[in-house]
Amino acid sequence: MTAALVAAGLGLIPSTASATEGPAKPAQQGPGAAQAAKGTQGMQATKASGEKFHSPADRTVRTTLPGAGNKAAEDHPGLAAEITGESYSAHRLELITKITGPDVTLDVVVDWGDGKTEKTTAKGTGEVYHSHVYAEVGEYVVKVTVTDVANGIQAANQIAFATAGAEFTPHAPTRLLDTRDGTGAKAGKVVGRGTTRVRVAGNSGIPAGATAVVLNVTVTNTTADGHVTAYAGGGSRPDTSNLNHTAGQSVPNLVIVPVGEDGYVEFFNGGWSPVDLVADVTGYFTRSAAGGYTAMTPARFVDTREGLGTAKGRLAGRGTFTTQIDGLKGVPKGITAVALNVTVTNPGEAGHLSVFPGGGQTPTTSNLNFTAGQTVANSVIVPVSADGRISVFNGSWAGTDVVVDVVGHYSKDSRAAYRAIDPWRAIDTRDTVAWPGRLPARGYFSQWFAPEPEGVEAFTFNTTVTNTTDSGFLSVAPSPLPWEENTDPNAPKPPRPGSSTLNWAKGATVPNLVQTGVGEYGIINFWNQGWQDADLIVDVFGIYETN
Repeated sequence: MTAALVAAGLGLIPSTASATEGPAKPAQQGPGAAQAAKGTQGMQATKASGEKFHSPADRTVRTTLPGAGNKAAEDHPGLAAEITGESYSAHRLELITKITGPDVTLDVVVDWGDGKTEKTTAKGTGEVYHSHVYAEVGEYVVKVTVTDVANGIQAANQIAFATAGAEFTPHAPTRLLDTRDGTGAKAGKVVGRGTTRVRVAGNSGIPAGATAVVLNVTVTNTTADGHVTAYAGGGSRPDTSNLNHTAGQSVPNLVIVPVGEDGYVEFFNGGWSPVDLVADVTGYFTRSAAGGYTAMTPARFVDTREGLGTAKGRLAGRGTFTTQIDGLKGVPKGITAVALNVTVTNPGEAGHLSVFPGGGQTPTTSNLNFTAGQTVANSVIVPVSADGRISVFNGSWAGTDVVVDVVGHYSKDSRAAYRAIDPWRAIDTRDTVAWPGRLPARGYFSQWFAPEPEGVEAFTFNTTVTNTTDSGFLSVAPSPLPWEENTDPNAPKPPRPGSSTLNWAKGATVPNLVQTGVGEYGIINFWNQGWQDADLIVDVFGIYETN
């Protein structure tokens, strides 16, 4: 992440909106307004702090240079190096070396551990600053050597550094947790305001070094309204949510959640009544070269209502279709997995959909659940087959229409690595102090997430629409216009997106994960495509960053 993005606290200035004119100009805008706006605009600067690495001065190893005569390291106890490293982005390390030494010229060499070194000079006691971008995510030993040529002494210290970014490896859809039958945890519902946990690292072929995991989480057998929050095992529970439900609903949602140091992920039942939880893994992130992410403008690949990507007409009950992904509509050959938004509409009966590598064995896991007549969407990250295809299975006994939008893809050639952050709430229109009103019908809100978008590929959000008074759908897309044009009432209006992120019915509360690129300007628009106002909640969970 760039320094400006850190200083601004990730999310910048929200704005008001109208149904026809677009956002109105806020009282303050741009990076310079971040601190002034923090108290009233939902800023979260404290959430942007990076991982820290430190080696104190007393770990310095001093040696005598060859030919130093009678001078010995023990006779020169003042030369020492204290190292502090901090990582604010997926590939970058900011390094501070605090040198204690005599008032002479000192040679300073940083070995970054990736085959590259950097040399500079210093004068006596003071601090030296370095910055380095790693070509690959991973774990490195960074060594700083300070040489006092005049006195024949050398001092060295080092830190073990792990990049904040991690790359993606797809995993065949596999069930890790099912409280109904005791898979992964003790059988039985998760009590209201209670927690259950499941082992991820070292489970079902997921390596011990996994830093984050992609799970499709489903809440079922619900008897009251509530929500579920997923978070790293042993960590603090955030004030955000991953999925919401009402009484009697079975609701799935994709989550990308950090794995705790103990290898576990925890699930908190935020309601007051017991629920069952199911979690299926489809991939994981590690600090080793695997697959990077490339965001793309959402593109429709399948629509059974039109015969796009498959045969025209509803997918038959217990039926499957297979469709090509790579090599089409800007998706390159050789991808390993694809990020989708999958929508079911016009289903004849209740059921579920399963998405899996093209032509493979139908899994026992599901990606979304639906009831008769419901229109519902869910994000899906799924491996593709060797020939770049995916398959979709209708687990219902009646036909349904299926829509598939591609929002991004993973491959070894993609350079964006994922960096999980402390989750924070960027938008909550229910908060009338911070926000001017609900998301307007046929209108949009703009949020400036990346004032310096270079190096930022995409953000991972959880979007939730609630307090709905009619049916509708939400679209999320990067703005094609800069901020000044967005806030100028006489400027051209951004085009209305042709894809959907989530769909809702009257009275429903609906969540969905969104992975969206930031575009040229780092501004993201949230569109209400319905004909009535609704409340919008946006929680930020992670960033994809290039090197």
